[in-house]
Amino acid sequence: MSELTARPIDWIKVLTDESRLTDVIATDALVRKVGLSRASVRKALFRLEKRNLVSRITEGVYVNRLVRDYSPQDFVAILKPDSYISLETALNHWGLSTQSPAALTCVTTAKPNEYRTPIFSIVFRKISKRLFWGFVEKQTRYAKYRIAEPEKAVLDWIYLSLQLGLKPALDEIDFKRSDKQKLAEYARKFPGSVRRVLADSLAFQHFAA
Repeated sequence: MSELTARPIDWIKVLTDESRLTDVIATDALVRKVGLSRASVRKALFRLEKRNLVSRITEGVYVNRLVRDYSPQDFVAILKPDSYISLETALNHWGLSTQSPAALTCVTTAKPNEYRTPIFSIVFRKISKRLFWGFVEKQTRYAKYRIAEPEKAVLDWIYLSLQLGLKPALDEIDFKRSDKQKLAEYARKFPGSVRRVLADSLAFQHFAA
């Protein structure tokens, strides 16, 4: 049966059915599910986006806006498989910083990128493969995601700030919520410049206390 003579697709029902399983809408998955061509599915998603029923993140990946509790964390591994949440987002998550970042901040061994939608943004910073470790796995309603341990998030933040020529404002970090022994152990795997910034900050906080 051709697409011209096939029964019309109830896209609201499709989105509703998908919302029970995931907040991610992937073009390729829909092609297999509804039996239409990729071009037809892309046109349908374009129309659904105009109606604010989905939000495009990148080519072939959308947020299903029928899901009330959609989570940007669910898209991290889809956008960049070799990545994990770190930096400002992880620092806030673990209570080391009260600063709430405007975007979900991640690190990746792949090409850095930013993905911005009307409902959330995800920023990926590049980190070397030798520093791709120090994360744990957590679960949202729909999917698992990786997030840096508190100590690794601090070190990632210092390291990437220095890479940009910036001085990290470590006076904003509550080191009482970190494991000092693990922090020192992890720091040995970073360049000396990172260790010096960390040591200076810890010494200042100890003196100030």
